[in-house]
Amino acid sequence: MAEPMEIVDVDAWEVLDSRGRPTVAAAVRVAGGGYGEAAVPSGASVGSHEAHELRDGGERYAGRGVRTAVENVRTTLADTVKGRDASDQQAVDEALLAADGTKNLERLGANAVLAVSLATAKAAADQHRVPLYRYLAGDQLTIPLPMINIVSGGAHAGGAVDIQDVLVVPVAAESIADALETVVRVRAATVEVAETDGHRANLVADEGGLGVTLPNNRSALELVVRGIEHAGLRPGDEVALAIDVAATQFYRDGRYVLAAENRELEAADWVAELAQWARDLPIVSIEDPCADDDWDAWALATKELGGIQLLGDDLFVTSAERLRRGVDEDIANAILVKPNQNGTLTGARQVVRQAHKAGYATVLSARSGETEDSWLSDLAVGWATGQIKVGSTTRSERTAKWNRLLRIAREVGAEAAYAGGAVVRRG
Repeated sequence: MAEPMEIVDVDAWEVLDSRGRPTVAAAVRVAGGGYGEAAVPSGASVGSHEAHELRDGGERYAGRGVRTAVENVRTTLADTVKGRDASDQQAVDEALLAADGTKNLERLGANAVLAVSLATAKAAADQHRVPLYRYLAGDQLTIPLPMINIVSGGAHAGGAVDIQDVLVVPVAAESIADALETVVRVRAATVEVAETDGHRANLVADEGGLGVTLPNNRSALELVVRGIEHAGLRPGDEVALAIDVAATQFYRDGRYVLAAENRELEAADWVAELAQWARDLPIVSIEDPCADDDWDAWALATKELGGIQLLGDDLFVTSAERLRRGVDEDIANAILVKPNQNGTLTGARQVVRQAHKAGYATVLSARSGETEDSWLSDLAVGWATGQIKVGSTTRSERTAKWNRLLRIAREVGAEAAYAGGAVVRRG
């Protein structure tokens, strides 16, 4: 007789992400009746070192179809995990990696592998009759502090400004419910300020932020500060700024090329400009201030901006190896964790643990191409990442994650601490 947690069935199919592009969904069923399904996201701003997302090529969906990845789930990966114990996530994930056999999952695709990895965890949680966050939990449950997109540029908004996102962090909020209410106020107030200035603020970017064409990059930050003030809140004390620079997107031949401003800067000058922003504006976090392989510029940025959270996304790509180098060389002080950059649930969780051990902050992050699946919120709570970033407060693929956090907070009550603004403040 099959053991209750033995994987007995695996399936997969194409679904559409929030940009209308295909992605992979998978389902896993165990002998005891537990069932889990998961859809994986995809990114627009993709780090050159992250796990490989397998696309079909050809004419269908302009080459972005994922039928090959889906078939890989139904055949090779299904054969790999059937009969395995779904409660041993590490063993399942190691088998998935071995089935692919390449460093970056180039053969079967990280989108295929992660879908099975996630669906396995959800099936195991279902079999145990507990929600995913509780199944994954270690010593504590923590409701994360949200970092929420207000204005977008870069690859998320057709280059309206060079930097990718200007976000707000509700540092004074005492619960996730208060935090979200605060940010909704700020977003609405920022729209009003932008429209008063004569800008069209009705265009929504990939992650739900405002795609506003502005005269320069700094003006995007200043617009959001004015939005905070217009909402009747104190910039810095109640609501602070965070920036996703995504500098790799405008790094050319050793220089930082600001196309929206018709300027090119050496790394030292670019870091000096960011440092000036940090002195003048209530910024608590800067993500990817320098390009993913510009380690010297990152070292300089860490020296000049070390009093705030310096968050590596393209730099670290949820890679234990790259994070280890950052820790060894004292570069950055926080890591953005995206499970699909790594390829398995186990691998991403190990990176979170590695970062915490090194004293680095962790921010669990969605991608620009998301689905309505909300497993990311469960991971943030169960892994106690402390911070989460999923986009803005509009678009259902974004609100699905926020709404899941609200539901979890209601379920756990006082059992889970709210991370609060202290988690992002440094120095």
